[in-house]
Amino acid sequence: MNRPTDARLLVPRSLPLLIAALSMIGPFAIDTYLPSFREMEHSLGATPLEVQQSLTAYLIPFALMSLWHGSISDALGRRRVVLVSLVVLTLTSVCCALAPSIRMLWLFRAFQGIAAGAGIVVGRAVVRDVYEGHDAQRAMATVTMIFTIAPAIAPIIGGWLHEWFGWRSVFYFLAAFAAALCVWSAIGLPETLHPERRHPLHPAFLARSYWRTLTHTRFLAVAFAAAFNFAAIFLYISSAPVFLMRHLGLSETQFYWLFIPGPAGMMLGAALSGRLAGRMMPKRTVVIAYAAMVLAMSINVGFHALHRAQLPWSIAPLFLFTIGLALAMPSLVLFGLDEFSAQKGLAASCQAFITTALNAVTAGLLSPLSNATPLRLSIVAAALTFAGLLCTLVYLASDRRRAVLVTR
Repeated sequence: MNRPTDARLLVPRSLPLLIAALSMIGPFAIDTYLPSFREMEHSLGATPLEVQQSLTAYLIPFALMSLWHGSISDALGRRRVVLVSLVVLTLTSVCCALAPSIRMLWLFRAFQGIAAGAGIVVGRAVVRDVYEGHDAQRAMATVTMIFTIAPAIAPIIGGWLHEWFGWRSVFYFLAAFAAALCVWSAIGLPETLHPERRHPLHPAFLARSYWRTLTHTRFLAVAFAAAFNFAAIFLYISSAPVFLMRHLGLSETQFYWLFIPGPAGMMLGAALSGRLAGRMMPKRTVVIAYAAMVLAMSINVGFHALHRAQLPWSIAPLFLFTIGLALAMPSLVLFGLDEFSAQKGLAASCQAFITTALNAVTAGLLSPLSNATPLRLSIVAAALTFAGLLCTLVYLASDRRRAVLVTR
């Protein structure tokens, strides 16, 4: 059931939709401009690696600032942080569109990254502010399901904007999207955190809180599990220009071969998670999810070990993988937040930091090292998946030990 933070707060029915839209802005800023990489090389006089590093320039500040969005919202309130971040994101997107050189683009992408993480971090905290139990899992599954629309449509929109108006139009589109979200949030996002439940931005208090969170074994286990799972598919997202255009021979307007099946699988997995909430224990859904992910990556490695990359077989295993990814994600996120119920914003920040930091490593290091061949890509993605499985097993083992101690 809905649990308002006070008697006066009416939670809008559209709140999960708004939170999902706020979570979409980060993936939009990553995926929309991917089809424009080759044109940006010529326009800005940059090398392919320099253009690739514009993604890293965005992700590193995104990760670092993700540590603070939740804590700031724990102190100042959720709504204010979201509105300010969207204003900054609108302005920096315009600056990216006007960038005269690759280095200036790196700078403005860094400022984009500073602002873009607030939506997903604060959104998770809002879900935990107003929903409990199975309703929280259903709400998180709804957010995940709608959120996955972003990776599906972002590169398609970017590809057509690239064809019609050039790469700079992509960043004008991001500015318009951020501005529209700012207006929607000003109208439809209630303040869900009471002043008496806020925590001061006191350095000593924050240092203790971050230390307690980032050294908590159970929290770290599920946070890294979710991060490794997502990094496995993000490896393909960040490698999309090479994987799709070089290995599969597709054009800038054919990115839908990757960016429709993957998000479609995530939507299916998230819908399944919502349907199973209250009918199956969350840990059981996570086990089923990993069975799907491990099977998918095993098929992916096996195919590319024996055959050259080709459609649709190079994409099909990723569809199965994303079903498992989205089936596990809501439960893993909630497992982590439940470890720190009094500081959900800070915990959500730490989750987002771990995920985004690993994404930055994936885009800046793993993708350039592994995208030379489809087989190498599949092996690295499989390794990330098995790392996520190992982290989940650590969490489940800890849970069993805790249950034994309680029964004693």
